[in-house]
Amino acid sequence: MKPLMRRVRVPSARVLQLTWNGRPLRAHEGDTVLTALLLAGERPRLTLGEGAPRAGFCLMGACQDCWVQTAAGKRLRACSTLARDGMELVSAQPGEIPCT
Repeated sequence: MKPLMRRVRVPSARVLQLTWNGRPLRAHEGDTVLTALLLAGERPRLTLGEGAPRAGFCLMGACQDCWVQTAAGKRLRACSTLARDGMELVSAQPGEIPCT
């Protein structure tokens, strides 16, 4: 996929290994989950009506467009959650995100 974002310079921070829907995903320490997803050309979820891809809207935790889940089912906002090494993340179809 074509990245939705690009870095203006490569960070010197440690590289983290995550997974997104079972596929490898890289981030740097200090990146949010949404940063890692957008740099990889991924979109966190689909719209309820059309099923169109959504990639976050406000980028500050006020909208509902960046919700994702951990593989264990914990709900989190990708825009305000820092990436951690070993995170296993999955997208959720509209209406499937549990309120935890």
